[in-house]
Order: sequence, then C-alpha cells, then structure tokens
Amino acid sequence: MSFASETKNELARITPAKKCCTIAEIAGFMRFAGSIGLAGGGKFRISMTTPNNAVVRHYKSLIVRYFKVETDIEVGQGEGFGRGKQYTITIDPDNKSEMILREAGILMVREGMNSISDGIYDGLIRTKCCRKAYLRGAFLAAGTVASPDKSYHLEISTSSELLARDLRRLINTFDDITPKIVARKKGFGVYLKAREEIADALAIMGANGQYFAFQDVMMKKDLMNQAHRAENLDNANIDKAIRAAEEQVAWIRRIDEKQGLASLSAKLQEVARMRLEHPDAGLEELGQMLTPPLSKSGVNGRLRRIGEIARGL
Repeated sequence: MSFASETKNELARITPAKKCCTIAEIAGFMRFAGSIGLAGGGKFRISMTTPNNAVVRHYKSLIVRYFKVETDIEVGQGEGFGRGKQYTITIDPDNKSEMILREAGILMVREGMNSISDGIYDGLIRTKCCRKAYLRGAFLAAGTVASPDKSYHLEISTSSELLARDLRRLINTFDDITPKIVARKKGFGVYLKAREEIADALAIMGANGQYFAFQDVMMKKDLMNQAHRAENLDNANIDKAIRAAEEQVAWIRRIDEKQGLASLSAKLQEVARMRLEHPDAGLEELGQMLTPPLSKSGVNGRLRRIGEIARGL
C-alpha cells in the first residue's frame, strides 16, 4: 500500500469531536471530490467520488450522522488503463441535497437566484479546528503525498484557480507552511515540497501515525547523509594526504639529485629519509618514527622547510 493510501486510511478513521468540524470536513470533501447535477425542477443531485473504500465509508457515516439523511454508494470502474474501482456517494433532492449544499457553503443566493460558489466559504473555517477539518476533507478528496523514501511532495488538486488560491490561503493560516500553486493539465495543484512543511501538514490533518513514520524516514536519511558526508570527508582527507606525501617525496628526490641529502641539516635529513622509506605514512605516524618522537605539526614544519629548499633549486 502506498504512503498516500496509508495516510488516507488513517485520516478516514478520525471522527470530528465538534459539529462545526464535522460540517467543515464534509464541506471540504464535497467541494474537492463532488460534482453537482440537475435533477429536474431546478433541484440538485450531489455526487462525490473517491477510489478509496475507507474514505467513502467514512463520509457516508459523517453525512448520515450529521444530516440525518440516506445516501447511496455506487461502485464503478475508474477511467483509463489500470484504473481500479471508483466509489460514488449520491445525495438526491429527496434527501435534502439543496439544504446540504447551502450548509456546506457551496450553494449561495445572489440577487434572489441560486448560485454555485467556486471557492471556500469563510463561514466554515473561522476557527483553527475547523480549518484543520476542512483541510483533512480536501486532502481525502483530492490529495496525495509521496513516500518520503522517494521524494518530498504533498499536493491537493483543485478544479479552478480561485479554489486553489482559497486553499492556499487556508493552509497559510498555519505557522511555517507556505504552499505554492501550479497549473496542471486539468485544473491546478496546491503543493508543498519542504519536508518539514509536509510533516507539519500531516500532523495538522491528524495523521499522527504517518507523521511519525515520515519523521522516522527523515531521521534515517539525515543519519545516512551524515555518514556519507563523513565518509566523503575521510576520503578527501586521505586523497589530500596522499598527494601531499607524493609532493614531499618529489621535493626530497629533487634535493638529492641537485645537491644530495647531506646538504640538509641532521633534523631535516632524518625526516627526509623517513619519508622516503615510508611514503604512505601520515604525519603523526611519521613523527613517532623519529628519535626523539616529533609532533604532527613539528613534522609538517620540517617537511615545509624541505619544500622551500627544493623550490629554490
């Protein structure tokens, strides 16, 4: 099962504690997963579609409990190759569809005429708890989140740019989350790319189990990255040491060819001969071979002096 499916299954197990949050969540799902059709006589039929069985059962339960109406669930086949089942909740005019649309902030009255709004009704999201519930409904309707093992991406699809802007505005009310909008072939997407923001969004919606799973993957990736950086640093230091030792050997041989190592002081001769005999030894190891032993910085100072002499020949 995908990370997105596991997230939706967890969210579908949440029952809002307050009535205001219940209608906010229903409205979020209805706005992003629903469509409205005419049923004759100016009446409306509501259809809400999802491929997730747990999600459709969750919203059927919420709608029945909140509105005290009956709903039908139809099972169909998704469009395109490899598409699975699609579940559709239908609410007919006989089951208060117009009243439900009004309470969900979708059906409005303008100049005495019914009008279908295209955004998010502010009256449903005045409190933080209701904004969380509405966001949960929107995500369960049209959201997806990539597995953190692969990439960091959370997105909710919208049918219009106005709805995308309203959703971005809603999400922006939470601290440290700044979603972006992208135009897609069909509609728009409101998305998060920063991993901390995605983790926060999961927690805000109530997917606590997935939040901790997400954080666990982040921590493991950070540890792996630290290990890789340390390994790369070690390799770089080894390469640097090898190049330095090769250069030191070249200095010593140049001096030997030009004027002989006997031209060096006794201390420099000792270091020079030890470097020739142990070209792979590190400075600290080289210092322990000298009599008396010499510190790493001391060995480095003598080799630096040998280099100055070699460059002057």
